[in-house]
Amino acid sequence: MFQGSMVALVTPMHTDGTLDIEALRRLVEFHIENQTDAIVAAGTTGESATLSHAENCEVIRLVVEMAKGRVPVIGGTGSNSTAEAIELTECAKKAGADACLLVTPYYNKPTQEGLYRHYRKIAESVDIPQILYNVPGRTACDMLPETVKRLSVIDNIIGIKEALGDLNRVDALVAFASDKFAIYSGDDNTVMEAILRGMKGTISVTANVAPKLMHEMCLKALQGDRAGAEAINQRLQKLHIDLFVEANPIPVKWAVQQMGLIGDGIRLPLTPLSEKYHAVLKQAMQAAGV
Repeated sequence: MFQGSMVALVTPMHTDGTLDIEALRRLVEFHIENQTDAIVAAGTTGESATLSHAENCEVIRLVVEMAKGRVPVIGGTGSNSTAEAIELTECAKKAGADACLLVTPYYNKPTQEGLYRHYRKIAESVDIPQILYNVPGRTACDMLPETVKRLSVIDNIIGIKEALGDLNRVDALVAFASDKFAIYSGDDNTVMEAILRGMKGTISVTANVAPKLMHEMCLKALQGDRAGAEAINQRLQKLHIDLFVEANPIPVKWAVQQMGLIGDGIRLPLTPLSEKYHAVLKQAMQAAGV
């Protein structure tokens, strides 16, 4: 079972938008050195929406190859097409990923029964551990706890990343969590409290910028050390908020660029961070000691 601070890794790109392989290698080493507990490749923060299928598979393959078994790798393989999600998940399995993260189908707004059948079909089609991903703010689709509970009994569905940011939802999901099915946070602003309430970790944007602090904060929370977790989380609080001053991953890619780890590449329709937010984000980075 995965736990702790799992980074939703940015995908480094050259100015022309092509993949920057050397920068990707630097990022993987940076996260291993700073104790990130798992790497999620080609997720939302990795600009999966503008990666081609071939690029999606290649990013996952490269991260697996670069990690060399030193840290688990989870591939982002979700789609609003069940058939495409199966293809991407098969590709991630072939690449050697330890698990896959599958976002709820976006735009076409399936029913709860449609969500159940979508995920069941993928799980039955590809024998690899799979983590559900609910992020209604991006998908216009909210997978309800009762649907998650139905899916949680399927053998290779091992957890859910819940990004609603609602602690009542956390409690509802944790109520039926088990040794076989874990709940993970997708909302950095509430992750400390969510872990203290029973979540097993986070798939984090903030971890791109402050990986060691996120690892340490999650570890304290998993140990039930509220005071210790709060002391670290106070340093991270501005990052949790200010990394979303514009649509993710615009701010986080700018921050990681400022750290000298990647270049300035980002794909349209996303654009570089507006200059008016540069000072705001720098202050958040300084507060975290970055």
